[in-house]
Amino acid sequence: MEVLVRRHGGEPFVAPSLKERPLEANTEILGWAERLFAGDFDMTILLTGTGLSYLRDAVLTRYPAGQFVEGLRATTLVARGPKPAAVLRELGLKAQINVPEPNTWRELVIALADRPERRITLQEYGRPNPELIAALQANGSRVTPVSIYRWEMPDDPEPLREAVRRIAHRACDVVLFTTSVQVVHLLRMAEAMGLDKEVLEALGRDLVIASIGPVTDAALAERGLAPDVVPAHPKMAALVRAAAEQSAAALGAKRSRARRV
Repeated sequence: MEVLVRRHGGEPFVAPSLKERPLEANTEILGWAERLFAGDFDMTILLTGTGLSYLRDAVLTRYPAGQFVEGLRATTLVARGPKPAAVLRELGLKAQINVPEPNTWRELVIALADRPERRITLQEYGRPNPELIAALQANGSRVTPVSIYRWEMPDDPEPLREAVRRIAHRACDVVLFTTSVQVVHLLRMAEAMGLDKEVLEALGRDLVIASIGPVTDAALAERGLAPDVVPAHPKMAALVRAAAEQSAAALGAKRSRARRV
């Protein structure tokens, strides 16, 4: 990210805001594996490549790799994007259903609308997705989620604290978000520092918000914020390019509106 921003003429300040941490105990995953091998599921929805890789590694602590692969093969495999599809290929498997961009839960539900499978297992990523589960259940499906990893604050929180201070004091012009969890953690840190009101006001009135796509847009909307720049495709390079091309105009328009209010 830092290299991309400099390449487009920006002065980056990069603040790591999260880390992926596998769940400490594998008991839930191993119990899930037993159900997979018993034929309890008709469909397996895979939301992330990292999650599928960890799921594989956890299952292989007790069961042979071939048993895991054949258990998955016996179900209809759904990949939410290219990363879980790539891990499936490493296992010698192929997704029967690939969810199109921007790969949100809404596209997933649409892709499954006419499918007959009703016993669905869902590989969750980071946090539960109640909207997706509710939409699948509304179609009459029985959904069994399996949690793989959770998002946590970074080991060194100081860069994130500095990002909060810079945003609150308008010491930057553009804020780029590449995941929804970054939004959550930034605002959680701001609240812990007693600067949440200042950060929300700065983002809403004075700074350009560049969001990588719909999932992150939804996290912003939950806090009353809207992105000013969204790339045509939810990729990091496209996000930085769109921010470089659109931020000057967006910043002027946003601050002009704020002065009139």
